[in-house]
Amino acid sequence: MVGRAYLDSRGRSDVLGGGAQMIPITTPKGRFRVWCKRVGNNPSVRLLLLHGGPGATHEYLEACDSYLPAAGVEYYYYDQLGSAYSDQPEEPELWQIDRFVDELEQVRQALQLGPESFYLLGHSWGGILAIEYALRYQQHIKGLVISNMMSSIPAYNEYARTRLMPAMDQGALAEIQRMERDGETDSARYTELLYQHHYQHHILRMPPEQWPEPVVRGFAHMNNAVYVPMQGPSELGARGTLEHWRRTDDLHLIAVPTLVIGARHDTMDPAHMEMMAGLLPQGQYHFCGNGSHMSMYDDQETYFQGLLAFIDGLERGAGRAG
Repeated sequence: MVGRAYLDSRGRSDVLGGGAQMIPITTPKGRFRVWCKRVGNNPSVRLLLLHGGPGATHEYLEACDSYLPAAGVEYYYYDQLGSAYSDQPEEPELWQIDRFVDELEQVRQALQLGPESFYLLGHSWGGILAIEYALRYQQHIKGLVISNMMSSIPAYNEYARTRLMPAMDQGALAEIQRMERDGETDSARYTELLYQHHYQHHILRMPPEQWPEPVVRGFAHMNNAVYVPMQGPSELGARGTLEHWRRTDDLHLIAVPTLVIGARHDTMDPAHMEMMAGLLPQGQYHFCGNGSHMSMYDDQETYFQGLLAFIDGLERGAGRAG
């Protein structure tokens, strides 16, 4: 197990070196540990990163290393429970949104993040988690970033059905859907079809052999024991426990400054994400015109320019940054 560490006799987190530590958390199934790593030192700007999946890892977010240190941002990589660097208990009851929110609050407390400095960025599934956390604990947040995530899974499924699927090679789509119905999603053929007809168009717009090493590493560490129950077996929409999640009608309750990042070629509808920004009381929208779901790679300069402008605007007290 990568990143394995042990609590001392008082239940405190072990420091692993290089800014990394294992943070103890309490769950309905007992105590476990989650991995975090701090990069940089800025008591005014402390950004916690929530990876996607569910069941992915922080690794694909390592694109941040090329931009955030030079901007003076202190940031935290964090593998949620069940992800590669953290404990991976075989407890299916733990893979629930509310339980992940409880975990995130425990991590925040352990890192001593507060409203004077705490920025929270959630990408993809991490965006769902960030929205849910803000609805419960926004008093702790200085600034929120919802990256490449819609506020409604039913709306996402409709976008996939009416916009993404019709644009695909229909023969390939039929084969993908048949393999999903027949439980053949672990096959090499299914993976090949997804990369050729979906991933390199909407997940990361590069030939798979050119994908950055952190993305390849992160994909290899995906925990399907978390991903499949929550996301479902299909890569074209969500069919797991997240299928009916929707929070569009509650966005007006999130009063903290919030940046929503969308991308032209995303799996998520960029028009919906722009609409989200309009519903948030202090919402802003940032559009990556050349990006896909991982626009932090395929429209990298635009992505980080928008993120850092948002943070800088709040730090300077300039109101809405754009």
